[in-house]
Parts: sequence; C-alpha cells; structure tokens
Amino acid sequence: MAVVWIVAATVLVVLMLPYMKRAMRGPSVFDRLVGVNAMGTQVAVLLVVVGLLYEWVEMFVDIALALFLLNFVATLLVARYINERRKDRR
Repeated sequence: MAVVWIVAATVLVVLMLPYMKRAMRGPSVFDRLVGVNAMGTQVAVLLVVVGLLYEWVEMFVDIALALFLLNFVATLLVARYINERRKDRR
C-alpha cells in the first residue's frame, strides 16, 4: 500500500511543476501570486498524502490545515498590498 502513496506523492510533485513555472516566469505579479498560492495548496495535499504514508494522518492533517489557512490569508494580504501599491502609483 505504501507504493500507492509514494506514486501519489510523486504525481503531486510533478503536477506542481507548471505552477512553479508560473510563479517564476508569470507575465504579471498576480500570475506569480496565483502560482505560489496553487503550489501552497498542493503542498497541503502532499502533506496529507505523506501522513497516509507514515500512518500518522491526524498530525499531518492538522499541519496541512494550518498551512492552507496561512497560505490563503497570506495570498489575500499580498494581493491587497500589490493592488494598493498599484493604485498609489497612478
């Protein structure tokens, strides 16, 4: 059964590559922000898969939820900051 979770984790890491590309080379700052947000969400899912692999799901789910909420709030704050800074330049 561990092979299934290892394959799932590998697939998740491979699926993160387009988001990483978007975060590094996005045409705009908001595209980069969306890429980082999507990667953060996938890292939270990856943590749950790792928890299943180690058979200690309870702890990893708590960590994944905290990471997801932190990712969500940080994305909103950064987007608001960028938007306000852009308004000040006009």
